[in-house]
Amino acid sequence: QVPLVQSGGGEVQPGGSLRLSCGYSGITLGQFAIGWFRQAPGKERERVSCISVSDGSTNYADSVKGRFIISRDHTKNMVYLQLNSLKPEDPAVYYCAVDPWNSCPLFEEEEFESWGQGTQVPVSS
Repeated sequence: QVPLVQSGGGEVQPGGSLRLSCGYSGITLGQFAIGWFRQAPGKERERVSCISVSDGSTNYADSVKGRFIISRDHTKNMVYLQLNSLKPEDPAVYYCAVDPWNSCPLFEEEEFESWGQGTQVPVSS
């Protein structure tokens, strides 16, 4: 599978909002999920959210539940991550990737592949 293509991002103030995009037009799997991860400087990469492209079921990390919203648009082969009420702990490089096992309930990073190039999300003080 080809890498996913990310877009969006940019600097935002605490409490602000931002939308990240992830294009999956090169993915030819029948059923799959798209997950978002993030990695802050000096920290390990962590899970953020996951969506099954086939049925729209979602999963969120506790740290972003109620603030971030993941969605998909079949017509555009896109998955979006809406970041709301940004906190000081949210700045990181955000990555999207494909789970060919379509297993968002498990949301295990080692299952993901075809990683996007990453999108920097800084939050200004």
